[in-house]
Amino acid sequence: MASSPRWAAASFRRDPFVRRCKLTDAALALGCALLLAGCAERPGPLAGPAGLGPVPAGTPAVTEAVDGLEVGHRLMAAGEYELALRAYLRGASEQGATVDVLSALGSVNLRLGRLGQSEQLLRRAIEVDETFVPAWNNLGVVLMETRRHGEARRVFQTAFALDSGRSVEIRENLRLAIAKTEDPGYVAENDNNLRLVRRGQGRFLLLSTPL
Repeated sequence: MASSPRWAAASFRRDPFVRRCKLTDAALALGCALLLAGCAERPGPLAGPAGLGPVPAGTPAVTEAVDGLEVGHRLMAAGEYELALRAYLRGASEQGATVDVLSALGSVNLRLGRLGQSEQLLRRAIEVDETFVPAWNNLGVVLMETRRHGEARRVFQTAFALDSGRSVEIRENLRLAIAKTEDPGYVAENDNNLRLVRRGQGRFLLLSTPL
């Protein structure tokens, strides 16, 4: 017997991942579901972690069981962004929509050129924890990529203040944003290398190669 619309709507609201992420893009939601299903398949003998496919050349070796988030960080560092997305989605299924997971998903979507989805996820991460520095920094990168330099400057300033100015990557992002707001035509060698970061052990680490 078909489920009633009222029961279906209640089930949808109870789903913690959907409720917390608040993703309005139906295509992204469907893609997430398909990717999570693919991650659950048993890997073949040459497959990478958790069915993510063959390990790309140059990816650091995984010698012990690690969660999807850590696998995704390693794949991001190797430039394998589609595989990183799948790993982060596995991390979401393992941990829920934590601030680290949301920030990572926002960052990988930026690398895949999905700027709208990236911005939405990073803003959601800030809603979950408004003191989470990587989400502020990476949102600033999205804003710079969409040429909203003034807003990017304010976002980087927030990240810089929350970090007490310790991160070189955030400081360089802020410097570039300030230069762009003061002179929109400003261009200098290596000044377009915007840096994404993630949480590390007591400090913030470069998430992938600069944009």
